[in-house]
Amino acid sequence: MDKIGTAGNKGKSVRSDCFVTLEITESKGISIDIKSKVGKLFGDSISKLCEDELSYFGIENAKLTVEDTGALPFVLMARIEAAIKKVIQTDKQYVPKMLPENVYQTERDRFRRSRLYLPGNTPKLMLNAGIHKPDGIILDLEDSVAPDKKEEAKILVRNALCQINFYGAERMVRINQIPSGLDDLEYVVPYNVNLILIPKCENGDQVLLVDKKIMEIKAEKGIDYPIYLMPIIESAKGVINAYEIATSSKNVVAMAIGLEDYTADIGAPRSKEGKESFFARSQLVNSARAAGIQPIDSVFSDVSDMDALREVVIESKSLGFDGMGCIHPRQIKVIHEAFAPTEAEIEKAKKIVNAFIEANEKGLGVVSVGSKMIDPPVVKRAQRVIELAISTGKLSENWRDDNGE
Repeated sequence: MDKIGTAGNKGKSVRSDCFVTLEITESKGISIDIKSKVGKLFGDSISKLCEDELSYFGIENAKLTVEDTGALPFVLMARIEAAIKKVIQTDKQYVPKMLPENVYQTERDRFRRSRLYLPGNTPKLMLNAGIHKPDGIILDLEDSVAPDKKEEAKILVRNALCQINFYGAERMVRINQIPSGLDDLEYVVPYNVNLILIPKCENGDQVLLVDKKIMEIKAEKGIDYPIYLMPIIESAKGVINAYEIATSSKNVVAMAIGLEDYTADIGAPRSKEGKESFFARSQLVNSARAAGIQPIDSVFSDVSDMDALREVVIESKSLGFDGMGCIHPRQIKVIHEAFAPTEAEIEKAKKIVNAFIEANEKGLGVVSVGSKMIDPPVVKRAQRVIELAISTGKLSENWRDDNGE
């Protein structure tokens, strides 16, 4: 192992982070040098944190330098741990306490209209993401993290799962591509993660590897809450195997498509019209629906064009998708509004649900609207439309009473 380890970020644009340099020495005990604009206020508490963490890892002789740009304690803890693990061999983890407001589980069929991607090694983007009310927040360990920062990122993501308030959003982590992503699970599964995204998924065996590893960690840690899976299809092979992937595990609740990698894989430039991805998106929707899980569309990369985003979401909804990814908080509201049911859809759903309720009250085995028989999947879809209309404020929870029914 090296005698000097560094971790974190520094530079003019860096905020809410720190850069740590740890040098193992042969004697003279612990020396801590803190360079921070808030050193006069928080210098003593930062020094105490540093001393406690070095002691936890059994380091008795070292020089530690901290260049601070407003890092919260959980960030500082992560950066010190990452630097330590570059100079000593250890399996120990220095984990902060879990915020009580983050101890919640999510339902397998909850709304997943929006999922906000956040780079797993950039704490300033994580801190207030929940106030924008996305359905899910993804702490990303894959494409948004530089290869030489992967180890640092998973420690930071673990601490973020413990210390950041997600305000009820589904707590998601995108691990690295299998098989390396299996090692990431040790840092996220024990910390109340709700859903794991599996990138560049091409077959059901990859899903099963993730599922098995999660079950092993849950058994070891005594965890009994569900952890769901969302494979991401990003290649021609993945599209062809979409149904196999969707049905590979009972813990798969949704399946997404990543169009940047998919279009590169088939050798076609990604266009505004999206003709090159129509087959793949339709294949994913059909496979997901056949498997009884949610189909989720790709991200829209132009964060400045809200009109274009709205058109894409409306098209996505027309293809059968339940949601899509976003890379900036300003996209969330547009996505939620465009995925909301129209007045015509709400009225149709109300008729179907009313017919279903009345049929049950009369003990009838069939549901009909006028002369048309209604199949169970149609009723289920109508119920979903009603739920979505209520959640978006387009319909009162007491809508039947409001209509005098």
